[in-house]
Amino acid sequence: MAGAASKEIDSATLWGGGYTSPFSVSYGKLMMWFFLVSDGLTFGGLLSALGFAKFANVNDATSHWPTGEEVFTHLPGTHAHAPLIYVALMTFILIISSVTMVLAVEAGHRMDKKAVIKWMAWTVVGGLIFLGSQVWEWSTFIAGYDGDISTWADNGTLSHSPYGGQWVMGVDAHGHEVKQMVTYGPTLYANFFFFITGFHGFHVFTGVLFNFLVLRNVIRGVYHKRGHYEMVEKVGLYWHFVDLVWVFVFTFFYLV
Repeated sequence: MAGAASKEIDSATLWGGGYTSPFSVSYGKLMMWFFLVSDGLTFGGLLSALGFAKFANVNDATSHWPTGEEVFTHLPGTHAHAPLIYVALMTFILIISSVTMVLAVEAGHRMDKKAVIKWMAWTVVGGLIFLGSQVWEWSTFIAGYDGDISTWADNGTLSHSPYGGQWVMGVDAHGHEVKQMVTYGPTLYANFFFFITGFHGFHVFTGVLFNFLVLRNVIRGVYHKRGHYEMVEKVGLYWHFVDLVWVFVFTFFYLV
């Protein structure tokens, strides 16, 4: 209408999104949920493909699809035969880090800055321990038991390694017959192992990075000045998702 004054909308209202009914969820949290659902579908597809490949090869004598308790029997610094113990410890540490994140979010609701700092710091530590454990697991899986390839077989005889591999006869570049170690069992097994655990490890890495950045802002008092710690809750949603996905990876890859 001519002569009517237009009302200017401030940027906070324009881009903040307000709260969506009926659950009073902020725009940022709603978008985080959208991302987590789509990411969950990605992991669901990967784990479904893993299950299909495993059961398609379970009766194939030539593929010898390894089982988790045969492959992951290692403990750092020892030659103990402890099936899945270290993987279970990694899982426990990640779950505990999810508990500390819950405590950080709860402290944020109480506007307890010191408690938020404490529990978020422990969450970051738990994530770093898990990442370090996964790096060790990968390097051990590649290099052999404690990095010593000679422990994979007894006196060079044909035998399965603790990592699903076996000694086979091959031919080198000069045409000479040599004994080689097939490290991972079926190639498809290694492909799934490195891709799924690596994809999850990337999520853990980004989660640790986000948690660290938010922790830095908490220490600087950014969220206390805003009057709320919603950002802690948003990164907490991502961290809980990462922990939940690992429970499914642990179950489908190591146990089933």
